[in-house]
Amino acid sequence: MRTRLDIEKSENDLLAPYAMRACDSWGRRHAEPEHFSRTCFQRDRDRVVHCEAFRKLEYKTQVFVIFEGDYYRTRLTHTIEVAQLARTIGRNLSLNEDLIEAVALAHDLGHSPFGHAGEQVLDERLKAVGLEGFNHNQRSFEIVSKFEKRYPDFDGLNLTVEVLVGILKHETLYDRKGEMKVVEDVPFRAKLLKRACPLEAQVVDKSDSLAYLNHDVDDGLTSGCITADDLNESRLWRRAVEKVRRPGVETGSDMFKYQVVKELIDMQVRDLLTATNERVERFKLATFEDVALCPEKRIVNFSDEMRNDREHLQSILNEKLYQHWRVERMTSKAKRILNELFSVYMDNPKQLPYDVFDRARKYSDKQLHVIICNYIAAMTDRAALDEYKRLFEPYEKV
Repeated sequence: MRTRLDIEKSENDLLAPYAMRACDSWGRRHAEPEHFSRTCFQRDRDRVVHCEAFRKLEYKTQVFVIFEGDYYRTRLTHTIEVAQLARTIGRNLSLNEDLIEAVALAHDLGHSPFGHAGEQVLDERLKAVGLEGFNHNQRSFEIVSKFEKRYPDFDGLNLTVEVLVGILKHETLYDRKGEMKVVEDVPFRAKLLKRACPLEAQVVDKSDSLAYLNHDVDDGLTSGCITADDLNESRLWRRAVEKVRRPGVETGSDMFKYQVVKELIDMQVRDLLTATNERVERFKLATFEDVALCPEKRIVNFSDEMRNDREHLQSILNEKLYQHWRVERMTSKAKRILNELFSVYMDNPKQLPYDVFDRARKYSDKQLHVIICNYIAAMTDRAALDEYKRLFEPYEKV
């Protein structure tokens, strides 16, 4: 039987010198005894998987909201895809896969119902009363640091500093930085933000971006909101098509779509690995300290050519998919539901559960906005729809 010490020793033998080792972890906010058989990053991964917010990802959606059908990605399936891609990339770069998996599984915990449409509603509501706004990275941090209550000695999951840094510094096309402060935790959060982002967390960022782009192509084609003709404007798409075109696979069939998307992912992963390895060699990274001091802050990245190709494909999706009339209709419906829920709670907050709204306390308008925002953000798409029916449709069971 291997113990934690055996696993940590094997990390020293197998990982790249610039990888983050469990034995060198920056620790936890609240000190805990080490586990006999699991490293600190393995425990973080397990804590995330067993938390309530992770289970709710099954019924939180992204572009195609839950009332559109069962085929489309949810936050949970997206998270699994990101973790799979990130571990594959991390293994090839000899990085710490347990740390990668912990960050990947936690990176989307803070998303609201109905994808980015829901986030936009909450962001606008908070800013309307002079608050900082809604940021899903910040909320993910709050979930694992405060809202999850599973341990008697502290709030949150007490994850390692490395995972918290990976959550706070998560950066993709959709992320906006610095829009919401954790008032109670400013000193601790400030310390985290001064830490360098480990390569493992950078791998998760690129895996998230990679998964987004390619599964939106897949979901877009399946929905009929975009076509292969639309995507033919993309050089990256055309290259993938040429690689999979062969007798017996009909253009436009599901098999053809699956093979092209698979090739798109493979081309991008190979480019990412090659370009990242070139940067590691160019900057002579030999320790984690070299990573922290490197003038290139995003070492894990695509080549310039691939970045340009990806941006062009993304621009096509922005125009053809995200602005498609069906997507606009879904987005408007989702925003309308959440706005009306927010308004009805503001009009009478006593409709909120007892553990959410304390009847004996006096709340300011801003405090009430934060309470309602947190309550709605924790909902799944399905829960928000059910709540809407209870509050707005006649004769629904309360």
